[in-house]
Amino acid sequence: MTSTAAESRPADRPERNQSASLRRALAVLEHVRDHAATGPDLSLTALAEGLGMSKSTVLRLAAPLVDAQLLARDRDTGHFRLGPGALQLGQAYRATLDLRTAASEEAHQLMREVGGTVHLCVPDAPYVVYVDKVENETAVRMASRIGSRAPMYCTAVGKAMLAWMSEDAFATVVTHGLPAITPRTLTSAAALRTELTRIRSRGYAVDDRENEPEVRCIAAPVFDHNNTVIGAISTSALTSRITAARARDLGPVVAATAARVSRTMGSTR
Repeated sequence: MTSTAAESRPADRPERNQSASLRRALAVLEHVRDHAATGPDLSLTALAEGLGMSKSTVLRLAAPLVDAQLLARDRDTGHFRLGPGALQLGQAYRATLDLRTAASEEAHQLMREVGGTVHLCVPDAPYVVYVDKVENETAVRMASRIGSRAPMYCTAVGKAMLAWMSEDAFATVVTHGLPAITPRTLTSAAALRTELTRIRSRGYAVDDRENEPEVRCIAAPVFDHNNTVIGAISTSALTSRITAARARDLGPVVAATAARVSRTMGSTR
């Protein structure tokens, strides 16, 4: 028994060593990736110091990454940068991305966590378009339908997206008109602009009975790999279920959900 256990250890050790080496090599790749936003390349010295490794260790770990073109090394300076293989991986990943697919698991989790109906929308200024809906079967159903549109200025999803969209988008919404849907609808450009500033500050939007008299909705924006807003995710329910105080509690929860979807879509925000 003891002999068998002892004999098994040497066979296990190479696998553990390979796993550790792989993790360290990935750390090299990630360090170069993280530096790419602030500089074109990294010297061997800077890379070794940044990782807390010796130069020889960095060279050993980087070699297969250079072979796979995930890293490139300048022949003249010896500096490292991301290689074309990294771009190819990124393009392959982006080709598989679909907002509905990326958000599906998070949308279902948000519904289970907060109990309200969850919507996923995309912008089509001056409107939003509902592209997915996860409904709590035990709650009162929302009237929204996948494929339907709603105004940007009076919905949480619309305001959440508009807060990070261009001035042209804002002008399109205002020019299209801001009629009162309920007594609480924002009907002036100045009031809407002030609200969008507040949304950017806190990271989420609230529709406080602005589109439907007895419904509150909390939404946060979703960004893509260019950090461009491409959608919004929300939770909504009757005001008896989402009180004003609960809306404040749910804001960070919805914002965190949207941030995870954004990261899946490649955002660095």
